[in-house]
Amino acid sequence: MNSVCNKDKTIVSEEKTTMTKLLFVTCNLKPLEKSRSLTLGKLFLDEYLERSRLDEVDFLELYRDNIQRIDSDVLNGWCQMRDGQSFAALNADEQRKIARIWNHAEQFISADKYVFVTPMWNLSFPAVLKMYIDAICVAGKTFHYTATGPVGLLGNPGKRCLLIHSSGGFHFGEKEDHSIPYLHTIMNFMGIEEFEAIVLEGVDAFPEQAGEFNRRAVEKAIEVAARF
Repeated sequence: MNSVCNKDKTIVSEEKTTMTKLLFVTCNLKPLEKSRSLTLGKLFLDEYLERSRLDEVDFLELYRDNIQRIDSDVLNGWCQMRDGQSFAALNADEQRKIARIWNHAEQFISADKYVFVTPMWNLSFPAVLKMYIDAICVAGKTFHYTATGPVGLLGNPGKRCLLIHSSGGFHFGEKEDHSIPYLHTIMNFMGIEEFEAIVLEGVDAFPEQAGEFNRRAVEKAIEVAARF
């Protein structure tokens, strides 16, 4: 993971007087020039940074950045800590893996805005995004349990999430779409209530209209970037 910066780590803006942090999350195995979602995501980010040069941007590429999955070591370590064991009492693998999950969660918590750039695979996201969601939905960090159920801890004013999503067919708003509704729900679960999506769809189903579908998505991306 890294940051987009002016010269080093800071992006300076004439339009803003305060800095916010944007976490830009992608999960795509294709190169930029062959990916509709990544191309649209880059256009959005370029437009956004024209207006928000002061903002810090952290990039997370889920296939590249080795997201820690929840495995037996993580579960065993969590169970031991719930039973009263200290983190220091865990074995080396349990400590290392749980610490990595905590780092994922802390990076997510520290951001003010979130952009996810994803393709649709088989009516949902690539599995690596679900693995990342599992790593950031951590009790005591991004939500906590109460007598009436779980409550999100990220309800700070101004936190918002954008999904930039592409699909070869038409699924948005249909019951078989398990991508956009899921991400919307999980953001709300953690307390992030402001959510919207830019969807580029139908380009494989109707290739003769691909140019028009792309034009609409680009217009939407520019419009959202101006106010995000």
